[in-house]
Amino acid sequence: MMKDIALGQYYPGNSVLHKADPRAKLIVAILYITAIFLAKSIFSYGAIVLSAIILVAVSGVSVSVVLKGIKPLIYIIIITGIMNILLTSGETPLFEWWIIKIYPEGLRAAGLMVIRIIILIMGSSLLLTYTTTPIELTDGIEQLLAPLKKIKLPVHDFAMMMTIALRFIPTLLEETDKIMNAQKARGSDFSSGNLIDRAKALVPVLVPLFVSAFRRADELAVAMECRCYRGGDGRTRMTRLRFAPRDYILLILILLFCAGIVMMNIYSDSIFALIGRIL
Repeated sequence: MMKDIALGQYYPGNSVLHKADPRAKLIVAILYITAIFLAKSIFSYGAIVLSAIILVAVSGVSVSVVLKGIKPLIYIIIITGIMNILLTSGETPLFEWWIIKIYPEGLRAAGLMVIRIIILIMGSSLLLTYTTTPIELTDGIEQLLAPLKKIKLPVHDFAMMMTIALRFIPTLLEETDKIMNAQKARGSDFSSGNLIDRAKALVPVLVPLFVSAFRRADELAVAMECRCYRGGDGRTRMTRLRFAPRDYILLILILLFCAGIVMMNIYSDSIFALIGRIL
């Protein structure tokens, strides 16, 4: 059911990540994503998998919630893995039929790519949406992008739009689930037939979903106007963001992690040789 999807939701808690400054978490998230894409060797991939496990343990968010966050993108992950298997060539194929050739290099590339995508989803969700409220996320993005105000960029509006979009992902998913249940009660079938038939069956869902989304957007705009919302100019905050020692520790740890990933990529052959000597 779509209402079980956890993407974009905030889960209250008292963990270190919940208490961390949103600006620090945004910087850590960016560096963490960079480290994931820098990973090349088996050791660096092992390090990012271990880091994801540590993030789950430190955040206090249950494993079931983290897996629900991966659920919406499962088809993209599967397609990406299949494309890597089919499009990566090598020396000796493991399987060959007609124009299809599967190489060991393709299986390795697919496995590493799937791991990279899953860790990317887990890490970004745990560092941002699961452990940071929309208000904190808005303030963090706005203050990090504050230097861009000097060139007349609407930083506050940009931050507000991003957080509102994230906030309404669960709402739209819940609305989609309600519409689909209503259509099923009227005799619609979304599970039978081929892929094209299923896509056509979703057309009656899209129209009321768009109508509902526009109605919610209009209601939100009216509510913000009634509360005299005028954007970021002259806006005050009840809670000012301040870096605490834990935030500096988080930044130091992520810098060390990125450096470790780079070193593992450079010295992977030496590490293999050292392991061979030990064994």
